[in-house]
Amino acid sequence: MDVALTPEQEELVATVTALLSKESTAERVRAAEPLGFDDDLWRKLLPLELVAMALPESAGGYGGKFEDLVLVTEQLGRRLAPVPLIETIVTARVAAAAVEAGQGIVARALERDARPLATALRPAQEGRAVLVPAGAVAPLVVGLDGDDLVAVESEPPLDAPPNLGCLPLADRDLRTEPRAVLASGADARALHERAVQEWKLLTAAALVGLSAEALDMGVEYAKGRVQFNVPIGSFQAVAHRLADAHTATEGARLLVYEAAWAADEGLAEAAALASMAFVFAAESAQRTSTWSLHFHGGYGFMLEYDIQLFFRRAKAWALAYDSTAREYQRVADLLYGPAGR
Repeated sequence: MDVALTPEQEELVATVTALLSKESTAERVRAAEPLGFDDDLWRKLLPLELVAMALPESAGGYGGKFEDLVLVTEQLGRRLAPVPLIETIVTARVAAAAVEAGQGIVARALERDARPLATALRPAQEGRAVLVPAGAVAPLVVGLDGDDLVAVESEPPLDAPPNLGCLPLADRDLRTEPRAVLASGADARALHERAVQEWKLLTAAALVGLSAEALDMGVEYAKGRVQFNVPIGSFQAVAHRLADAHTATEGARLLVYEAAWAADEGLAEAAALASMAFVFAAESAQRTSTWSLHFHGGYGFMLEYDIQLFFRRAKAWALAYDSTAREYQRVADLLYGPAGR
């Protein structure tokens, strides 16, 4: 695995960063709350054709690799971009994997004025998918209903229940019409598991970006905040925490890159690595944003300061799927088999 970026990847990162630096400012992130969706930013991202990049050439895409996609979603995380690009990519890819049954969804995802797509991360209960990421803004939702992987269309509620990260979560009915079955039985479960795995991987990269930006904010504040006539960054209790946060963030980034490489290569351990990257990036982002917030002192808890935006999302993004404690159990199951066997 080579972690050095190619010139093409460097250009990709520069392009995405330039747009997000201008269009996903802290003011825009705040303005998008509480729904957590900036439609104007979404429309400005579409010309970059990032969804097309994520799709295989056989589905009309550009055949981009996960090694490229994680670079994009890392920048989304760094800017807290209030757009469901990860969910749309994951949904478009699972539709492409369904081949003929998903052609219509893929075509919609590639339209110039495409709307967001969503995938329910947990199986539906009596036909209802609970707290679907992007479910509040996506007209089309894919989910596992019993033994069927289905795609349903309905007007999104454009309203999300109050949540820590101001995410566009919503419950969606998977038995409404129009409804299409993309796969059934073992194929349906395998496709859904693949979609969840890809969501974890791309979200892990976003959490790395969040962690990196929160660390930079903590470092800058510690360099400028003076106490006892010296910057607080000179105190060991502060400097050592920041150094630990840097080490953890870089470790999470390397693990994400390894998981992306394994996914591109189709390795057997790709699913376990995606879960490992997800749980480690989530915990690293939570610790880093927590310490950065505390080093801001009382200011860190004020809504006027940007660090609280990162602190809340560091917890909420991972919880959109599940707690990190349960994810550790899944990692163990993937590596060693289900407990009790």
